[in-house]
Amino acid sequence: MNQRVTRAVDLATAAIDAAPARSSIGRRMIGVLQAATANRGARIGLGLVLILIVTAIFAPWIAPYGADQMGAGMSLMPPSWDHWFGTDEFGRDMFSRVVYGARLTIQVGVIAVGISLTIGTLMGLVAGYARGWTERILMRLVDVVFSFTETLIALAAVAVLGPSLTNAMIAVGIAAIPFYARIAYSVTLVERNKAYFSAAYVAGAGHFRLVFVHLLPNIVPPLIVVATLGVSSAVLAAAGLSFLGLGAQPPSPEWGAMLSAGRDYFTQASWIMIYPGLAIMITVLAFNLLGDGIREALDPKQKAKR
Repeated sequence: MNQRVTRAVDLATAAIDAAPARSSIGRRMIGVLQAATANRGARIGLGLVLILIVTAIFAPWIAPYGADQMGAGMSLMPPSWDHWFGTDEFGRDMFSRVVYGARLTIQVGVIAVGISLTIGTLMGLVAGYARGWTERILMRLVDVVFSFTETLIALAAVAVLGPSLTNAMIAVGIAAIPFYARIAYSVTLVERNKAYFSAAYVAGAGHFRLVFVHLLPNIVPPLIVVATLGVSSAVLAAAGLSFLGLGAQPPSPEWGAMLSAGRDYFTQASWIMIYPGLAIMITVLAFNLLGDGIREALDPKQKAKR
């Protein structure tokens, strides 16, 4: 976990140094994407992510059957021209269910990372700006939560909230809050020592202007870059909870839940688990390639090696 935080902080610092301090969030993010697309791995990851998004948006037109349509074929039919990924125990078309599952995956990634990114950024920003007792209380709280694994925190949250996909997304988001809080705190400390912030402080800018006009726009872009890597972790965590029966519930076409439902039929109909598993693997690989490509594109050490 500490190596993950160190790596993320290095990435955030590199992203800060890669763009002017006073540029807008939009301009800085465009610069980050331009730097990333120069990396082959990032291009592949971005292409796979775009395919996932297009699949999620146009799922009703891509899928030949409804996600929960029973009797689309015979029970446990192997892959064929009529059913590319075969059928499950209820005769539902597996290809259609995997396609519709892309929607839930995008939803999980956006909501879970959105929760952790928003709350974690605010905690780190306030701690880094206020300093003093506020800093000590907030960061010690983060340290306490960091002593538990994200999986344990997510399991505890789901146990309290109850098993459902919505609660699983909330649980995964809560579990990752300390990670983003640490990064936001570190980046805020870097920004506080820059000339533009000192000039604004000396000029008499108020707390609101210092935090939301000067600091926040400069720490958000690198955090969004780091969040790209966090999406893959959120997808895996949510799929794991669903596999354990604590996330999405049947008949939801969520990939983790589909893996769980196919366990009893793996020896006679392995495709029920293979295709949802491949979908999870490709999705996680896509976001990891995109995140690693951005890191390598913005890391000064990597640039020096080229």
